[in-house]
Amino acid sequence: MPRAAQIARMIRNGLQQRLGVNVIVENRGGGNTTIGSATVARAPRDGTRWLINADPHMLNPSMMSTMPYDTDKELDPLLLIGTSPNVIAANASKPYRTFADVLAAGREGPDGVGIAVIGGTLAHVFTLLLGKMGNAMLTPIPYRGGAPALNDVIGGHVGLIAGSVAVLTPQIASGALRPIVQTGTQRHRSLPDVPTVAESGSKDFSAESMWGFFAPTGTPQPILDRFGAALAAEFRQPEIADKVSNTLLIDLKLDGPERFRPFIQQQIEVWGRVVRENGLKDTG
Repeated sequence: MPRAAQIARMIRNGLQQRLGVNVIVENRGGGNTTIGSATVARAPRDGTRWLINADPHMLNPSMMSTMPYDTDKELDPLLLIGTSPNVIAANASKPYRTFADVLAAGREGPDGVGIAVIGGTLAHVFTLLLGKMGNAMLTPIPYRGGAPALNDVIGGHVGLIAGSVAVLTPQIASGALRPIVQTGTQRHRSLPDVPTVAESGSKDFSAESMWGFFAPTGTPQPILDRFGAALAAEFRQPEIADKVSNTLLIDLKLDGPERFRPFIQQQIEVWGRVVRENGLKDTG
């Protein structure tokens, strides 16, 4: 189940009590989340439909050749739930131990080094940027899901994998994977001994996954204020905060529109440039 859907189900009962209405979680997949997003973008501006989305929201505007809605004009950022770093990890039997080892391998031979990723994700995009910054060929090997990617890396068919800290941490804890580097602005509490990319020589680099709520543009301000306040209050409940932080390994932010909007705009710009430079359209 996608993390966005997990989060929505986690807060559903509490929201019902706070708002006094029935809350239905609808996991509408397809089109790298564009189908569900378009449904909300076209919804009545009456507070009956809201969107929770993750990295695709900031990647789709540049990655998808056609979009059924305008991200900037039809969906307003409401609440940034939180962020989480990604990790590059190696099969435990492979020789890679530092990010410098990975870059060195990427400079050898015409094909560089392959890294398993889920196609169309932030890991897919930032792997290419890291290669360019390190003057190395880091080649994303796209998979349709995390399970087949993990199977191939743990089985030794691919030496490296890039993915979210929550997905890779169990395999790291078991010893099947060796963590090499993480992509947050600082070390994640679940991997305190694993350096960040910035610490490893690529100054100012960060690539953090995000989860947030969005509203159809034009929703009246009192409705936005009421729903946003209920969301933030629910995420501050100790039990919910603990699950988000320690089970999903997401760093809670709970930033409102004044911070969430510029964050999203910056992410769309940064990763859109990488997508265009590497011809990644329709890889989602």
